[in-house]
Formats: sequence, C-alpha cells, structure tokens
Amino acid sequence: MPTTETAYAKINLALHVRARRDDGYHELETLFAFVDQGDVLTAHPADADALHQQGEFADDLGLPFGNLVARALGKLPRPTGLTIALDKRLPVAAGLGGGSADAGAVFRIVREMYGLPDDWHARAAALGADVPACVKSRTCIGRGTGTELERADDGLAGTPVLLVNPREGLSTADVFARWSGGDRGPLPEGDARRIALDGRNDLEDPAIALCPAISEILDALRGTSPILARMSGSGATCFALYDDEKRRDQAAEQIASSHSYWWQMKGSLR
Repeated sequence: MPTTETAYAKINLALHVRARRDDGYHELETLFAFVDQGDVLTAHPADADALHQQGEFADDLGLPFGNLVARALGKLPRPTGLTIALDKRLPVAAGLGGGSADAGAVFRIVREMYGLPDDWHARAAALGADVPACVKSRTCIGRGTGTELERADDGLAGTPVLLVNPREGLSTADVFARWSGGDRGPLPEGDARRIALDGRNDLEDPAIALCPAISEILDALRGTSPILARMSGSGATCFALYDDEKRRDQAAEQIASSHSYWWQMKGSLR
C-alpha cells in the first residue's frame, strides 16, 4: 500500500533576526506555523530509491537527485528503497520552506513505514535550518539558526489563512545579506496569537528591496481586513490570517480579480 504525506507549507508568523554568526548563519527567533495545504508525496517500497516530480512547480526544482527529497532519503536508514512521487504545488524559493517541508514529509513517511533513528533531529538539521520544524509541522518557536525548537501555546490553530506569491523567487542568502545587522529585540511573550500580532519580520524590508511586488501584495492583503498580514520567511510569499473562512475566501476573490497572475493558496493553520 502506498503511503501519502502532505508537505505542509511553513510560514513564519514572526521572524526576529538577532545577530550574524561567524559561520555565515544568523542567530534568530521565529514562530513557525503550518498551513494544512502543501506539496503531496506518495511513497512505495522499492528495490532502490527513486523520485518522480510533477505538478505546477516541478520544473523549478532542477534535477531530482539534487533536491531535498532525495537528500532526505539519503539521511535515513531503511530496509528497502522508496519510490516517491512528488506533486509540487508550492512555489520554489518562496519563504514557505517548500523543500524543507518536502524533506519533513519524507521523515514522516519513513517514521510511519519503518520508524526513525533516535538522532533524527540532527539528521534533519543537517539538511537545513527549517527541516526539524517541518518534520513536526506544528506551531513552535525556533531559536539559534531555527533548529532549536520549543513548544508554543497555540492560540491560532484552525485560523483561516491566505498565501499570496508574485511568482518571483528570492534567494534566502541574498535577502539575509541585506539585513541591516541591528538587533531590534526578541520575540514577544505569550501564546502564538500574541507573538504573531506583536512580532515582526526583520527580513521584510530587505526582501522588498529585491522584490518590490512584496510591498504591493502586503498592501492588497491589508486592504482585506485580516487579523494580520505579513511576509513569510525571506519572501516573497506573504500571508494573511482571517477571523473566518468567508472573509478569507472573499479576500482571495478580491485579489484574484485585481492580480490574476499572482499565485495564491487557501487553507487553515494546523
């Protein structure tokens, strides 16, 4: 029987960059949350590992053996190979942790089929700073480079969310390189809702400098009376949270009518 997992879209409800590190990474504090939509991975036991890519954004992934799905498979011991079909529904280089979410889904597939090694967290972190959080795919706080995870009192589960992307990719390294270097302070205290509302994304201005369409998207989202509208991660995707699905759906229609080229996805926070 095949095993299917959704690679849930990751959003950063808040992202506070605290310092540059000597190793080229950054000290940060972030509130991770996950949307109940994303890429879909279907796995079958096989003699050897294989990956098949399809979907709207499959052509943006490059060669299959170089992406995070293949690399995640290589990190996990198993008694058999796995053939995985990846339906790539999330845009690439979009601040949604798409590749990390795919890797996280691979870890969950292997956990269900065979179990994970005790050091799975270290194996996940070796693939990327967002991967451990994406394995869990639950609201949590990330510190350090994002791999040091803490539980968050979740006051936002089930909240309707709208994702919007201008169909422009952004390099995470390029955005971080434009960060001012000034420490504007830690995450706020409180539950997820309070942290999100009182927090910020320190990469928003650097990303807008590289991709001005982000500012246009934020203006459009803020014009739909959301609870909160903000850029996710290093961009260029922005999100808006709403009080109910009707308001979210009305916002999606309003934005689609005025900016039909923009990609969007509707869902709810997990």
